[in-house]
Amino acid sequence: MIKVVRGNPTPEELAAAVAVVQARAAAASAVSSGPPLPPEQWSDPGRIARSGGPRPGPRAWARTYWPG
Repeated sequence: MIKVVRGNPTPEELAAAVAVVQARAAAASAVSSGPPLPPEQWSDPGRIARSGGPRPGPRAWARTYWPG
């Protein structure tokens, strides 16, 4: 569900926003992350290290604690 909380978009603008959200959702569901991990590997520290760290940039300091 999409809710407009501010502004008054035209039907065309709203349709464009919904199309972008649907395209992103379809792309995310198409990416397969492989088979699920067995429970004994859930807490493996090496799995977390493979995800990568903060990327350098102007606001890299703000991303040092919260990944993503």
